[in-house]
Amino acid sequence: MLSVNQRAQRIVEEMVAREEELRIRVRKLENGTTVIDAGVEVPGSLEAGIAFSKICMGGLGEVEVRVERFPWVFVRTDHPLLSCMASQYAGWAVKVEKYFAMGSGPGRALAAVEKLFGELGYRDRSEVAVLTLETRKLPDEKVAEFVAGKCGVKPENLTLVVAPTASIVGSVQISARVVETGVHKLHEVGFPIQKIVSGAGRAPIAPVAKNDLEAMGKTNDCVLYGGRTVYFVEAEDAEVERVIAEVPSSSSRDYGSPFLELFERYQRDFFKIDPKLFSPAEITVNNLRTGRVFRAGGINEEVLERSLGLRP
Repeated sequence: MLSVNQRAQRIVEEMVAREEELRIRVRKLENGTTVIDAGVEVPGSLEAGIAFSKICMGGLGEVEVRVERFPWVFVRTDHPLLSCMASQYAGWAVKVEKYFAMGSGPGRALAAVEKLFGELGYRDRSEVAVLTLETRKLPDEKVAEFVAGKCGVKPENLTLVVAPTASIVGSVQISARVVETGVHKLHEVGFPIQKIVSGAGRAPIAPVAKNDLEAMGKTNDCVLYGGRTVYFVEAEDAEVERVIAEVPSSSSRDYGSPFLELFERYQRDFFKIDPKLFSPAEITVNNLRTGRVFRAGGINEEVLERSLGLRP
């Protein structure tokens, strides 16, 4: 069985070896846990963002950055169930006393604290654990002990990779979730995601905002209004036809406004926002069983450019 933690550990070791080059900071906590700061007290870099994104995907995805009018991140995976849902999905809210961070990455597949793992049929087996944290506060020994305990590993075998939303790494790694966002939405609308063979996608990379609140809006909009995904599936055409129109962000009643405007409209309450919004702008599905191609949604450059500050 593929181990997302062991594969991610190889990327961690490469990051540590390239610490100065990647403009990151590596330190050991007193309990032996490795903490990689990829944007809290250091600037980070595009390369660090790529590495962070690959770690999130458990080493089972490829990530590239190109510039075509916008800077774009391109993502692909031939193991969408493991790389996207069992690893990359930010489903673990790590809370230890006053510390809070959204946890994603392969450590989730060891801890399995989310109901989702009862549906995936996958649990990793590894003596090392890697978890990525989206936060502006670096974790201490108490956080590391908590995470290591949930993952079932020794603290000295745990690595925590940290980046805030408003950072170069934050902008890259959030846009690199474009394929995962579509897989998660397919799951939510009832498509059997075990039938997704491969996935690829691209999304613009948000300019780094002045604070995490503004960054949250811009990075979300890069996927909601600029994300384009393609999935290869082995399914019945009827299974695709039944859900395809529900997948893109345009299926939501809240579609059409920059995310930060919606967030303020709902008094900064995430749970008031229509969950259907959290999807790529466009999805294409190629059914390998029949050769048919299905498409729904489309890029909305007007809202995207307004959100990113490229038009009034």
